[in-house]
Amino acid sequence: MRGPRLLRVVPARADDRGAVGAAGMTTTVDAVVVGAGHNGLVAAITLADRGWDVLVLEAEDQPGGAVRSGPLTLPGYEHDLFSGFYPLGFASPNIARLHLEDHGLRWRRAPLVVANPTPDGPTAVLSQDLDETAASLDAFAAGDGNGWRRLYRRWSRLDPHLIRAVMSPFPPLRPAARLVLRLVADGGPVEVLRFGRFAVLPVRRMGEEYFRGEGGTLLLAGNALHADLVPEAAVSGVYGWLLGMLGQQVGFPVPEGGAGRLTEALVRRLRVAGGELRCGARVEAVELRGGRASGVRTAGGERVAARRAVIADVDAPTLYRRLVGEDRLPPAFVEDLRRFQWDTSTVKVDWALRAPIPWQDEPCRRAGTIHLTDGIDHLSDVAHALAVREVPARPFCIVGQYSMADPTRMPPGAETAWAYAHVPQAPRRDAGDAGDGGITGDWDGGDGERFADRIEAEMERAAPGFGRLVVGRHIFTPPGMHAADANLVGGAISGGTSQLHQQLVFRPVPGMARAETPVPGLYLGSSSAHPGGGVHGAPGHSAARAALIHATLPLAGPALVRRMPELGDAR
Repeated sequence: MRGPRLLRVVPARADDRGAVGAAGMTTTVDAVVVGAGHNGLVAAITLADRGWDVLVLEAEDQPGGAVRSGPLTLPGYEHDLFSGFYPLGFASPNIARLHLEDHGLRWRRAPLVVANPTPDGPTAVLSQDLDETAASLDAFAAGDGNGWRRLYRRWSRLDPHLIRAVMSPFPPLRPAARLVLRLVADGGPVEVLRFGRFAVLPVRRMGEEYFRGEGGTLLLAGNALHADLVPEAAVSGVYGWLLGMLGQQVGFPVPEGGAGRLTEALVRRLRVAGGELRCGARVEAVELRGGRASGVRTAGGERVAARRAVIADVDAPTLYRRLVGEDRLPPAFVEDLRRFQWDTSTVKVDWALRAPIPWQDEPCRRAGTIHLTDGIDHLSDVAHALAVREVPARPFCIVGQYSMADPTRMPPGAETAWAYAHVPQAPRRDAGDAGDGGITGDWDGGDGERFADRIEAEMERAAPGFGRLVVGRHIFTPPGMHAADANLVGGAISGGTSQLHQQLVFRPVPGMARAETPVPGLYLGSSSAHPGGGVHGAPGHSAARAALIHATLPLAGPALVRRMPELGDAR
């Protein structure tokens, strides 16, 4: 199978390349950003906009990290390699302030946002038309549409304060204060407690409180399980509610032409701001001088000195263990880092299809995203299997299809589609063992093909005849993902678990929720940092903002952060 054609970038000028092209040569900039994923690019743009001399170093030949696209299967079919739908990116103030639409980005949407068919009942539908969403839930139980309306009213009252609180550096003092004031205005001080309870609900319980039928719970739970949350876990409800309400409000937008177009727009924006990007430059170490990050060293022996900051769009364990070195870090921090938990692994299958998917349920034919599950109990069964490191016999599948949203991605009358499902990081057994030894995690030895067949069996149940339409198939196994993007360790797509014990003040380790690290001048700007996974640019923006503050006043603390809105707080 041919590898993907990744994003084209303009190569560095010959004189620029020569400045660091030989081992031992040194160039000096205000800030060096390690990694050209979307967070690294957001960080670099933020600094360049403030007049800093910024250089982004990317190990791969192309930028983008998990925001890339290319022809994985056959000519004429454009596939999103990893991420594909971007409600968080569209809603994020950290992306919006860059005005990427002025740099070639064009958003497209499917007629329906999400469809969740059920084996013997109606299909739960998430539409930007609130009446259509509500009507689909009323088909499960009369009055359930009103439950969804209540959830959306709560969202409408709290937006934009809530999304800004989520996307701001931790602690998000200003947007959180505005959120509290809104809650108090709505129902007095007790309303703050009501929302606090709502925010920690498991998604199963949230569904029970708002719906009598299963449709509304499926919409919430399916969105919650985009991350490695389980229906019975605290905060899984608010995660599903957040994605569900964003879908209701803005849809699940996709960049016209593929995910790589979002990266292309970021790269153009960086160049307009005066920043520089170099690909094929793998950073091997963060260099320290006097205990402070002073620059980086590449695999070729080149050195890039940083006058002001080093920002790492790198997963936390790799940054601290390999690029910095545990011997340079406080022992207590190193011990905390050993408890860092990855999210579950992912297997993703991309298809080139000769025609659109023949879904049995008509709403699925109009939705960009489809959740394939037999019900909330099935979701719990899958989550339990993953928790005990068991490969699910029937995985929960998240499916993306593009023909109704962006026809530029496939030949006329055809379809570009994908599906992914989670598997354990280190499987111990296989719930679907058919007597052949099952799937053991030998992904290069045929387990990838076997698990892809399970995903296709779920597709066939919901869309009989699907298999006859497949003209090309590409499988990303966990090690394949990791090889294509070093930040997707073991096929983990969120930079670390999204469960409560590794969020907020605990992300990536207790007490390190801000972008600052134990090394002065070094800032963590990847999805391992607060608020975590998703394409929204918050970790990158927070890292750049912290660097700006500390460069202005080296002893800056949280009190100063609150007094410096001109540095780009998400207000």
